[in-house]
Amino acid sequence: MKLVTRSQWGARAYRTPNGATPYSRPRRGVKLHYLGTPYTDRTHDRCDDYVRQLQAQHMDGNGWSDIGYSFLVCTHGYVYEGRGLKRRNSANGNTTLNEQDYAVCLLVGSSGLVKPTDDQLGGTRDAIEYCREEGPAGDWLGGHRDGYATACPGDAVYAWAQQGAPRPGGTAVEPKPAPATKPRVSVAHLRSAARQDPPAAQGHTTYKAEVLVVERALRAEGLLPADYVDGSFGSKTIGAYARWQRSPAGGGYTGADADGIPGKASLKLLAARRGFTVTD
Repeated sequence: MKLVTRSQWGARAYRTPNGATPYSRPRRGVKLHYLGTPYTDRTHDRCDDYVRQLQAQHMDGNGWSDIGYSFLVCTHGYVYEGRGLKRRNSANGNTTLNEQDYAVCLLVGSSGLVKPTDDQLGGTRDAIEYCREEGPAGDWLGGHRDGYATACPGDAVYAWAQQGAPRPGGTAVEPKPAPATKPRVSVAHLRSAARQDPPAAQGHTTYKAEVLVVERALRAEGLLPADYVDGSFGSKTIGAYARWQRSPAGGGYTGADADGIPGKASLKLLAARRGFTVTD
């Protein structure tokens, strides 16, 4: 994928707190968009100018906290990072729809250039797969008009989405097999491990498999060094979990509520972001 990061295309800083709102659960899939205004193709060295112009329109004209889309794809097949994988988009019509699916905009218009190029279709396919593999997003694929009264993403893009978004010259991509069953962790087991492991001999583990699920999630959040992802809910893991509890994504707890001993509410927030299931 020819990804152009925000720093590479010169994005403005997004406004907080709204521009920093994370998704609260995995996405169902991806919705495709077009610009809804006339668009004329341009040389690639001018595409980043247009993306910056679009961000300014969304922030200064619409009053949004950032460019509305998760990603944008130019006619040359480059994928521009908008709000990206983690921050909720504002392009799908309302908060529920924005939460439900990623928003990927093809730089084609309602007049002028209305049919995507082969390079653009290939780049959009790359973006869809990136959202599915790294998001996470499910296999659902459609257009802005699905569930919202609009002509977006235009007939050409919508027809391609309805075909399964095949790569140019290829065939529609078959849906991926159903994902494996999510790991399950028990609140009671984790609380027991967090109380028993720290004072025990080094290497002691309680409910190791479930602790590893949580440690890997904390590692993915950047809160726990890889050396301590070992299945033991020791002091380092307790400290990392306390940092998760204090974080906005983890509930913003303070004092005794952020003691590093897992509670159901903070654990469910972590599970929603990292793909496991909480029992008890």
